[in-house]
Amino acid sequence: MAETDADFAELGVSGPIVASLAAAGITHPFPIQAMTLPVALSGADIIGQAKTGTGKTLGFGIPLLQRVTGKDEPGGETAEGDTRLPQALVVVPTRELAKQVAQDLVTASSQRSIDVVTIYGGKEFEPQINALKAGVDVVVGTPGRLLDLYGRKVLRLNKVRTVVLDEADEMLDLGFLPDVERIIAAVPANRQTMLFSATMPGAVITLARRYMNRPTHIRAHDNEDLSLTGKNTTQYVYRAHAMDKSELVARLLQAEGRGRTIIFTRTKRTADKLAAELSDRGFAVRALHGDLGQAQREKALKSFRDGTVDVLVATDVAARGIDIDDVTHVVNFQSPEDEKTYVHRIGRTGRAGNSGVAVTLVDWDDMPRWRLINKALGLDHDEPAETYSTSPHFFTDLGIPKGTKGRLPHKHGESTDNTGEEKRSRGRGSSGGRRGGGSGSSDSRRGGSSEGRRGGSSDSRRSGDGDSDAPRKPRRNRERRRTRGGKPVGRASRSEASDTNAE
Repeated sequence: MAETDADFAELGVSGPIVASLAAAGITHPFPIQAMTLPVALSGADIIGQAKTGTGKTLGFGIPLLQRVTGKDEPGGETAEGDTRLPQALVVVPTRELAKQVAQDLVTASSQRSIDVVTIYGGKEFEPQINALKAGVDVVVGTPGRLLDLYGRKVLRLNKVRTVVLDEADEMLDLGFLPDVERIIAAVPANRQTMLFSATMPGAVITLARRYMNRPTHIRAHDNEDLSLTGKNTTQYVYRAHAMDKSELVARLLQAEGRGRTIIFTRTKRTADKLAAELSDRGFAVRALHGDLGQAQREKALKSFRDGTVDVLVATDVAARGIDIDDVTHVVNFQSPEDEKTYVHRIGRTGRAGNSGVAVTLVDWDDMPRWRLINKALGLDHDEPAETYSTSPHFFTDLGIPKGTKGRLPHKHGESTDNTGEEKRSRGRGSSGGRRGGGSGSSDSRRGGSSEGRRGGSSDSRRSGDGDSDAPRKPRRNRERRRTRGGKPVGRASRSEASDTNAE
């Protein structure tokens, strides 16, 4: 998305915030920011309709910070022994988004004495409680943990002057709207409220009407972008066979210019399975889904951000709030449930002015679902081309080098590991041979040791003689000694030994 010609100062942003943004290399606002700031800075309530990745965080973050009085600023002092209470509250649907929003607010207020605290579940209560008791100016959090700390009377909201509800449609999908309403009810009525959402379902509109005062509705979409899917993203849709999808994805991951990539699945099990398979094929990949603990989720995201891995296989819920601008490809390994999910998924790429590629693989069984999505968004993919991992158009569309296979060549380190595993396997086999009394060679294990186990006499075992050319007298004695059901089984034993040596 292109920046505007105006700068932040011209839009009425205060000097310390302008300086903070400039220190981070941010000098010109994106369109959603340029449209939102003049209205929001006046204190009016706002409904901002914009998809993720358009820069809306600063659209509400700058007005929020400008209404906050820092602890070292005139009017920011508290009486001795009093705790600084939050002046602003941002409610978001996921932990990852909470962290991202908080970081953006810290960046925009680096030249001021403003404390931002992040509150979300999956972490111990004690550090968050201590941070609130130490004094805070801005709280960013998820509904469940915010309500929990409010119920414990640790989070006090009676001084809040600005409330932001970010990604309200996602909070609706996750069932958080009742919690959000309880939080808003705890905040003073005399406040500024800003609500941001990519889509505006009925429940979100009802929420806005109930808790906002004559809000200004700002849409960041132009006439060429009615489907809410970014015009910077090139979309491909293929009808693919379920058994061929892994190979398709593995070849796609070798496309020219492919950088960080997010692959979406509908289920946690599929995410784990696909991540394991791609790892086996040689790719640096991690899974991200709701069954992972918070520490594991943060580790997966950190490794994706720092480039340790460049492929993330994620479910929809886990991927909400991933705010990484340089994702080059998004792959819908399984068709999304509806058009909102599709918009959310492909919104992970083509962000902040970058171009992106979105590839959707549709099973035959998912065609009715896909046609509904296609119709709702006004796309031109009602009948996706039947596509296999060998289809020439697949290679041409995505810039995959001719002859690419679905497995990366073994690197030197991988070859060493495989060799080590092979040695360990041979060691286990030799050990098995020794347990059977054989010499350690495969032939001895299949022949001599088997014969020794099935037909070897106690004398021959004591002498270590398992050779099939041994004298026959011990065998005749063995026949007379061994019975089954009262009947001699010596002849069968010789047959077994003969069969064993023939294997």
